Amino acid sequence: MNKPLFMHIVDRLSNEVEFFRPKVDALGRPSLSPLQKCTAAICVLAYDTAANAVDEYLRLGETTTRSCVEHFVEGIIYLFGEEYLRRPTSADLQRLLDVGEFRGFPGMIGSIDCMHWEWKNCPTAWKGQYARGSGKPTIVLEAVASYDLWIWHAFFGPPGTLNDINVLDRSPVFDDIIQGRAPQVTFSVNGREYYMAYYLTDGIYPKWATFIQSIPMPQGPKAVLFAQHQEASLASSYDVSEFQLGEDTGGSHVDHTFSTDMPTNIANMMSAQTKIRDRQMHQQLKADLVEHLWRKFGHHQDNN
Repeated sequence: MNKPLFMHIVDRLSNEVEFFRPKVDALGRPSLSPLQKCTAAICVLAYDTAANAVDEYLRLGETTTRSCVEHFVEGIIYLFGEEYLRRPTSADLQRLLDVGEFRGFPGMIGSIDCMHWEWKNCPTAWKGQYARGSGKPTIVLEAVASYDLWIWHAFFGPPGTLNDINVLDRSPVFDDIIQGRAPQVTFSVNGREYYMAYYLTDGIYPKWATFIQSIPMPQGPKAVLFAQHQEASLASSYDVSEFQLGEDTGGSHVDHTFSTDMPTNIANMMSAQTKIRDRQMHQQLKADLVEHLWRKFGHHQDNN
């Protein structure tokens, strides 16, 4: 966490949450500062340290440190939950689609992947479920992040013995689409219209209409260019300083009049699942993206 962000959190907590407000004791001396309390909470959360490990450095006892962590977590949810712990709105989706089209991937709204978090205090009886071989026990986090590293979906809890495919089978990432709550998305690639947004992924994910992987061992300039852009989009955040949000970038659109009160039934849910897992649509979309990227960026290859 960078310093400006941390200080912003400290400032909000100290002004809006009673526990973190500066106080004085019965002798008129200042009590623990908001900075001490927030630093203790961050140390415990970020580094998995024991509650009594910050006593010497921050002058907080074990009980006080535990209280700091509890109030810090509750304060973060209270102050920032409405803005950050939410599904993307239609306006959010339109912005993501616009940026995705600017980057050469019309219809792309982010990247999905899984990561393993070590569970230091995993019960011995559960170790076989959460550890692979002689490795340490881990818990899997599945996350969807956009170009600005904003996490739009997080699914945390599957045991570390599962791979990305097993986690996907349990994940609610496509529940809104299956249950008819997702806004209608329309985008055009290589002269062909599509009606379901997709994520960029690595090679372990299945060939579904909602996933676009790189090309392993690409052959030919078009495949090489596609692989370069797809892998670069997964690897890091993207500079869109030249892109003006709100401008009409082309054929990617979200239906802003969409209503979430649509009735659902088993037939509609099965149809949605079939569309998500459509392998033929995946192959067609990927081929169209290869051609689209070549037309958009291929002249740079020719100049080199």
